[in-house]
Amino acid sequence: MKAGSLFRGWAVGIVGALLAVSAAFAQSDPLPSWNDSANKQAILAFVEAVTAEGGADYVAPQDRIATFDNDGTLWVEHPMYTQLAFALDRVKALAPEHPDWKNTPPFKAVLDNDMEALGKAGQKGLMEIVAATHAGMSTDDFEKIVAEWLTSAKHPKFDKPYTELVYQPMLELMDYLRANGFKTFIVSGGGIEFMRPWTEKVYGIPSEQVVGSSIVTEFKVVDGIPKLMRTPKVGFIDDKAGKPIGILTHIGKRPIAAFGNSDGDLQMIQYTTTGPGRRLGMLVHHDDSEREYAYDRNTHFGLLDKALDAAPVEGWHIISMKDDWKRIFPD
Repeated sequence: MKAGSLFRGWAVGIVGALLAVSAAFAQSDPLPSWNDSANKQAILAFVEAVTAEGGADYVAPQDRIATFDNDGTLWVEHPMYTQLAFALDRVKALAPEHPDWKNTPPFKAVLDNDMEALGKAGQKGLMEIVAATHAGMSTDDFEKIVAEWLTSAKHPKFDKPYTELVYQPMLELMDYLRANGFKTFIVSGGGIEFMRPWTEKVYGIPSEQVVGSSIVTEFKVVDGIPKLMRTPKVGFIDDKAGKPIGILTHIGKRPIAAFGNSDGDLQMIQYTTTGPGRRLGMLVHHDDSEREYAYDRNTHFGLLDKALDAAPVEGWHIISMKDDWKRIFPD
């Protein structure tokens, strides 16, 4: 064999071996969209510790509970919460049936696209909008309306469906936890029946593992058919101090890992990380204005202030979208 042919064969063999090693490494990395930072290593070390049988930090599979906030932790929450965008769109869709809304606050503000006036309407105005757009129908009908809206609504900045604006690194994290015997739950301030129709398809989290805010639902027989009807009364707010209560009510166990992004998640992470044994608390910090948004202490949605101060004191990890994540969205 000529020297040139021998050299080319050798070179091809070396390149092939390197590619094989690279591919194997990529497959062995459960968090490929994460930079190799301290936060990634903290996740890997935590999972290794709680799954090592016979180890000091071992946790039985039935107790491996991880909770995730939704808005701002698993998908985009700016320029407003997705469910609020849904409610505003519903006002516009229902407006022809309510001509008086043109001159009635807070509906007038929505129809005029006057966000300043809508903001001044406060909690009372928001509850009026929720009552008009989320109640007076069966749970089945509401689920259909949500599903249809999600197929057509697009985010104003990214011009994509909201369900495509989920964070790829967090999808990988949930898959990694589940592959290691964890049960993953959503614990969100959003409406439980707004989230349940799509969470399994988007996150791999079934509807029975979704904890959220709710309105009062009543059993009624309508035209001979039993139905669950949604009323305009608030039943439970799964936010801030309500999150540990929601966890106790729906899950019945204290999580060993919790992930959030705002002060609304403060008590959930406190409740999680003050339990016995090895614990993990993490906050997603929106600090990437180029690929997504940058905000923390000065924002109407996803305020991160008290929890940001508490994190270094309590030993919680702050995930930098800018520094920790190679990419943000699946696409």
